[in-house]
Amino acid sequence: MGIARHKMLRTSVKLLDMTIMVFSFVVATLPVLYENGGVSLSEFFSMRVRLRNFLIFLGFLLVWHIILASLSLYQSRRLLSRRAEILDTIEATTLGTICLALGAVLCHVRMIDALFVAVFWGTVTTATISDRLLIRFALGKARKRGRNLRHVLIVGTNPRAINVANKFESRPELGYRVVGFVDEEWDRIGKFRKIGYTLVSDLQHFREFVREAVVDEVIIALPIHSYYAQASRIAAFCEEQGIVVRILPGILGLKTARSNAEEFESDSLLTLYTGRLQGWGAAAKRALDFTISACLLVVLIPVFVMTAALIKLTSPGPIFFTQERLGLNKRRFRIFKFRTMVPDAEQRLAQVEPLNEVSGPVFKIRNDPRLTPLGKLLRKTSIDELPQLLNVMKGEMSLVGPRPLPVRDYEGFDQDWQRRRFSVRPGITCLWQMSGRNSIPFNQWMKLDMEYIDHWSLWLDFKILMGTIPAVVRGSGAA
Repeated sequence: MGIARHKMLRTSVKLLDMTIMVFSFVVATLPVLYENGGVSLSEFFSMRVRLRNFLIFLGFLLVWHIILASLSLYQSRRLLSRRAEILDTIEATTLGTICLALGAVLCHVRMIDALFVAVFWGTVTTATISDRLLIRFALGKARKRGRNLRHVLIVGTNPRAINVANKFESRPELGYRVVGFVDEEWDRIGKFRKIGYTLVSDLQHFREFVREAVVDEVIIALPIHSYYAQASRIAAFCEEQGIVVRILPGILGLKTARSNAEEFESDSLLTLYTGRLQGWGAAAKRALDFTISACLLVVLIPVFVMTAALIKLTSPGPIFFTQERLGLNKRRFRIFKFRTMVPDAEQRLAQVEPLNEVSGPVFKIRNDPRLTPLGKLLRKTSIDELPQLLNVMKGEMSLVGPRPLPVRDYEGFDQDWQRRRFSVRPGITCLWQMSGRNSIPFNQWMKLDMEYIDHWSLWLDFKILMGTIPAVVRGSGAA
């Protein structure tokens, strides 16, 4: 696609997004007006719009555009999977809706209530996803017919390079046409030629070939340790020619890490990370954590007061139990819980360790003899966990995330892959919490944490929060 056509398509998508947002705003207004006595469609469109409200709406349009642009929804997404496209769109519309709700509170816009927000989010998310999928479908059809193609040259003939070419050929809707391969003669070049791909040049004559051929992108798949100088010269030449260069992260031997290009003081950095808790998504998660935990702390004041009184009346000792736990990247913090055990429970740990019912380094007993009668009830109902909302407000924890472990349990870890669970903030609830808790093996617990980190989204957090409620009601695996 030419530069002019690409700009035209991007501008059209931006205008379509703004149109969808306005349409969703109107749709969300109708049920609110109906609840307040009902207004006909003609009356609705004949209403006068105050200048203040008009300016607020224009400001929100601008914020909406900034959010979608900041989350890269207007950059080329040719190589992005359909699932990733949907998740990114949901993330953008959710963050935009949160900003709308917060703006309505700050500006005292009474029309934007809970019903309005719910209808707006549902409408704008559905319409924007449909819009993106229709565009992907139309562009895919055009590329299959030989239009809007990207001619790519692959430098290297190793299995990684061949794998990339195979993926391009199996996905014609992406519009990538492999021009050929560039490499030196080596001991497995004969095996490469039998596959049927074309070796168009060696490394020495790379420049001459690119000067004459149509090449939109170059993918470097050379072994970095032995071909650094050649790869560097090729990248510099492509930069000079204005040709896009892609480098396979697999050259470092990493299996799960994602990559992201950043700039720091005019230096380009290739950032490798695992999980999706980055950028605006992480900011939205933190904003929701703070807002929801603050509201819950206010609403649950009667529960806090009653629980504190019952603890004081039924057993000697403090109301709260605090313990050092490991948080984000193993930062240590004091976790808050309602006390459910006798005051000297920590000192008596060695006596009950032989009764441990959980595999791995963690320690849990279903009928711990150190529990007080009230403590058993608090644990079964998970009321003892409520003070952790304070940890959430302080930023030490999140509402959803891997459970924070005591230092004692961490010191028993014997596999490094399990320590990746500390790359995100710990949470009050998680997949383990809603999947049986103490009834599942330790390794399965750790795998559930990895699954959460690798597939995180705001929608996944919502599903876990909703799934935790019935698990708590049933008291599944509580100890």
